[in-house]
Parts: sequence; structure tokens; C-alpha cells
Amino acid sequence: MATAHTTTAPRTFTFLQVSVALQTLCIFFQAASAGLVLSTRHGEMLHSVGARVIYAATMLYVLAAVLAWRPGGGSPRHILHSAGFLVLASAQVVLGIAHVAWLHVPLGVLMFGLSVLALGQMLTARLPKRS
Repeated sequence: MATAHTTTAPRTFTFLQVSVALQTLCIFFQAASAGLVLSTRHGEMLHSVGARVIYAATMLYVLAAVLAWRPGGGSPRHILHSAGFLVLASAQVVLGIAHVAWLHVPLGVLMFGLSVLALGQMLTARLPKRS
């Protein structure tokens, strides 16, 4: 009797997953550079550069969400999530420039948590179900 064997394709990461992973990594770097702001004189420059990188990574996330939705027929909810991150990143920049730390720090923690959550949902969404 012949049995059918199915093989699963190797797991590949999409542009959307990579962009969210990059954003999450950048936000984590910002948390570390925020500690350097308090302890070294070069920390402020590093934190400022990191802010620009996060903003660029968030715009990359918006682009990836639009590209995943339009040609690939993906869910448009990723566009809403990425646009929300862009709004939060804009608020972070404004609060950081204004030195409003009592809002800047908790908003950064919230952004990191939401980014980790989004990344986790994307990575587990395509896992095959066990039988």
C-alpha cells in the first residue's frame, strides 16, 4: 500500500515580518540608549540618531503593510497597525524634543510592547496546525 507523504515548504520570512522585527529591534535599542542618556555624555546623540532610525523603520513598516495588502491580497489591518505606530512614533519625537519624560518613557514602553505583540502574532499566524 502506498502512503502519501506531504512535505512542508521551508519557512520564509516576508517583508512585512522583517519590517516589524526591525522596528522591534530599533525600539529595544532606544531603551538601551535612553539609559546611556542618563549615564554618558554621548548617550543623547545616540538616542537622537536612534529616534530617526525608528521613524524610518516605522515608515518601512507602513510601506510593507501596503505592499502586502495590495498585490498579495493580504489583510488591510496591518496598514491600520502600521499607521498607528507611525502616529505613536511621531508623538514620541514631539515628546522627546519637548523633554516631557513623564509621557515619553511610558509611551516608549507601550510601543515596545505593541511591537513585540505584532511581531509575535505575525510569526505564529502561519504556523501549521498540529494534528
